[in-house]
Amino acid sequence: MHTPSVVQAMGLDEFDRQSGSFFERLLFNNRLAVLLACALITLVLALQLGRLSLNASFEKTIPTHHPFILNYLNSRDELTGLGNALRIAVDNRGQGGIYDVQYMEVLRRLNDEIFLLPGVDRAYMKSLWTPATRWVGVTEEGLEGGPVIPDGYKGQAPQLEQLRRNVERSNEIGQLVALDQKSSVIYVPLLSKYADGKPIDYAQLSAALEGLRSKYESPQIGIHITGFAKVIGDLMAGLRAILSFFAAAILITAAVLYFYTRCVRSTLLVVSCSLVAVVWQLGLLPLLGYELDPYSVLVPFLVFAIGMSHGAQKMNGIMQDIGRGMHRLVAARFTFRRLFLAGLTALLCDAVGFAVLMIIDVQVIKDLAVIASMGVAILIFTNLILLPILLSYVGVTQEAAQRSLREELQATDEVAQRQRLWRWLDLFTTRRWAGIAVAGAAVLAAAAYLQSTQLKIGDLDPGAPELRADSRYNRDNAFMNQHYGASSDVFAVMIKTPEGACSAYDTVMRVDALEWQLASLPGVDATNSVALLNRRLMVGFSEGNPKWYELMNSQSMLNEIIGRAPRGLYNESCSLLTLYVYLKDHKADTLQSVVETVERFAADNSTPQTSFLMAAGSAGIEAATNIVVKKANREMLIWVYAAVILLCLLTFRSWRAVVCAILPLMLTSVLCEALMVSLNIGVKVATLPVIALGVGIGVDYALYVMSITLSQLRVGQSLSDAYFCALRFTGKVVMLTGITLAIGVATWAFSPIKYQADMGILLAFMFLLNMLGALILVPALAHFLLPGRVFKNS
Repeated sequence: MHTPSVVQAMGLDEFDRQSGSFFERLLFNNRLAVLLACALITLVLALQLGRLSLNASFEKTIPTHHPFILNYLNSRDELTGLGNALRIAVDNRGQGGIYDVQYMEVLRRLNDEIFLLPGVDRAYMKSLWTPATRWVGVTEEGLEGGPVIPDGYKGQAPQLEQLRRNVERSNEIGQLVALDQKSSVIYVPLLSKYADGKPIDYAQLSAALEGLRSKYESPQIGIHITGFAKVIGDLMAGLRAILSFFAAAILITAAVLYFYTRCVRSTLLVVSCSLVAVVWQLGLLPLLGYELDPYSVLVPFLVFAIGMSHGAQKMNGIMQDIGRGMHRLVAARFTFRRLFLAGLTALLCDAVGFAVLMIIDVQVIKDLAVIASMGVAILIFTNLILLPILLSYVGVTQEAAQRSLREELQATDEVAQRQRLWRWLDLFTTRRWAGIAVAGAAVLAAAAYLQSTQLKIGDLDPGAPELRADSRYNRDNAFMNQHYGASSDVFAVMIKTPEGACSAYDTVMRVDALEWQLASLPGVDATNSVALLNRRLMVGFSEGNPKWYELMNSQSMLNEIIGRAPRGLYNESCSLLTLYVYLKDHKADTLQSVVETVERFAADNSTPQTSFLMAAGSAGIEAATNIVVKKANREMLIWVYAAVILLCLLTFRSWRAVVCAILPLMLTSVLCEALMVSLNIGVKVATLPVIALGVGIGVDYALYVMSITLSQLRVGQSLSDAYFCALRFTGKVVMLTGITLAIGVATWAFSPIKYQADMGILLAFMFLLNMLGALILVPALAHFLLPGRVFKNS
C-alpha cells in the first residue's frame, strides 16, 4: 500500500500505467469510456425525475404482519372507520353554541361538501346531519327515538329547542358534540384507495380540507381537523422547508470545503459528484416502482452528506500528491489505491446501517432502507470512481496544491513544530493520556447506560409528535382533547363469536367485566360496548330508574337490545362485538397499560367460542407499532454491529484494530440513547433509523484514520508517527467533514417538522461524537491494543 510518506514526486512518464490492481487499470486506462457511461446514466436518470411522486399510505406506516394488525385487517370491512379517519370539529365562537341557525347551516354545507370528497367512506361518515346519528328517549310508554335533526328542520326556534333535547338524549355529548355544546364533530372515515384503485393522495386531500377551512372559517366559526391523513398532509406541506435546508446544507458544505482547499474546481467537482449520486438515486425510484414519502424524503440529503465526506477524502489525497510534484493522473491513481478499500468498506457499512432497517416490519421503513441502501451503493460509483477520474483530468489549482504542501512540510519538519491541535491529539498515543481517555469513556458509557435504561418506546407527547407542539394540527388536537370526553385516540378490542352468538349472556358478561377493568385505568377517558348499552337500555326500559343499571340475565332481553344497538358495536352476522376504549392520549405508557390489561383478561377468559382480540382503532394500531419497534430496536443494533465488525475485520485483518474502531461507535450509540431520554424523544418509526445510521455512517471516520495508521505500523513506524501520518492525510478531513456535516444537519433543528428536527439534533450529535471518537479514542485504544511489535512480523 502506498502512503504519503513513501510515495514521492513522480511524473507521468515515470509512472507505470500497468501497475496497480486489475480494477484500477480497468478504470483509469479507460477513463473516457467511464466518463461517457456516467454522463449517459446521469442524463437518462435525470429525465426520470419528472415521474417521481411524493405520497404516503396509511397501510405502509403500520406493521401489517403483527397479530394486532392482522386481526384488524381480517375484520376491516366490519370495522370501517376504526383505522384511518378524520375528525373535523366545527366550533361556534359566538353566542348560542351549536343551537344557532347560522352555525347549523355552516355545519350542513360543510358536511355535504366533505361527503363528496374523493376517498371518503360515505356509508360510515357521521355528524349531526347524517341519518345514522339518532337519539333515544325514555317515556312513560317505553323507549322512543329518531334522527337528531328534527323532521322538516328549517332553523326555527322550536326546532332548535327540539334539536337541543335530541342531542341531550343522543348519548353523543363528548363524542360528536363537545361537552360545552359549542362545537360538533364531522367524523370522516377514509377508504384505502379511490374508486379507480389508486391510493389516496393525502397531499391533495389535505389541500382540499384546507380549502374548506378557508371557505367556512370566520371570526364566528372555527374549524379544527385531526387524523392521520391531515398529519401526512401537513408533513408534505412542510417538505418545502426541507428543500431549503437541503440547499443550505449544500452551501455550507461547499463553503467549508472551499475554505479548506481554496480551490474552486475541486470543490465544485466534489459537490457535483455528490449531487450526481442524488440524481441517480431519485431517478431510479420511479423506474423501480418506489415513491418518496415524509419519512424517506430526508434520505437524499444523507446520501449527499456521505458523498461529501468521501469526496473530500479523495480530493485531499490528490491535492497532497499534486503538491509533492506528482502529475494529476498519477496522484489520482495513488489516492485511489490508498483509499478505495477504506472508502468501499465505509460505504458498505453505511449500506448495512440502512439495510438492517429491513427487519422492521413497517413498509415505510423497509422502503426507506431500500432507497437509502441504493443511494449508498451509487456513491461507490460516483464518489469512489467517478470523482478520482474527473480529478485526474482537471486536478487542483497549483496554489491549492502548494498551500497543502507548505502545511505538510511545516507539520513534518520536527515533532516540536507540529500544529498545536495535531500535537495535542498525538498525546493520546501515550500511556497517560490514553489511560485518561479510556477511563473517561468508560465513566461516560456507564452514566449514559444508566440514563438510557429510561428510554421509552413510542410517542411521549400528545397530538402528532411528528409536528411541532405549536403547529396548527397539534393546536387542533388540543382543542379536541379539551372539549370532548372521547379523544381521537381509540383502542378497539374485537370479540369474535360464532355467527349469531354475539348476544350470548356469557359473552356480554365477559365484555362487561373487561370494560370495567379498562375504565378503571388512569389513561382511559371512556368506554363503549354492547354491555354498556345493555345497562343503559335496562334503565330506559325501567322508566329511568338507576337501580336497573345492570346486565339482565335474560337471553331474549339481550337479543332485543342487540337489535337496537348501533351497527358499530356489532356486525351484521352477530359474530363480532367491538369494545371501544377512548384514551386520554397515545403515550407509550398509556398504550402499554391497556395492552397488558387486555392480554391478561384474554388469557383468562377466551374460550373456543369467544376470543378477545387486539386491536383496531388509531391507538390499537400504534400499540402494535410500538411493540414492533421495541423488538426491532435491539435486534437492529445487533445486526448492524455484527455486519460492521465483519467488514472491518475483512478490511483491517486485525481483531485489535476492529476493537479500536468499534468501541467508540458503541459509546456514541449509548450516549445517543441517553440524549434521547434527556430530550424526551421516544424510539418510534421516525427516530429508529437514526440509531442504525449513526453506527453505519459513524464508522467512516474510524475506517479512514485506522486504515492509514495500520499501513504505517506495518512498515515499521511507531504508533505516534503512524497516527500523526493518519492525521495529516485523512484526520484533518475527518475533522472537517465531521464538523461540516454536523452543522449541516443541525440546521434541521429549525424545521417545522419535529421529527426532522429531532433527527437533525441526533445526527449532529452522532457526527460530532463519532468524529471525536475516531480522533481521540481510536489512538488511545490503539496504545493498549496496537503496539508496534504486533506488526513487526506481519
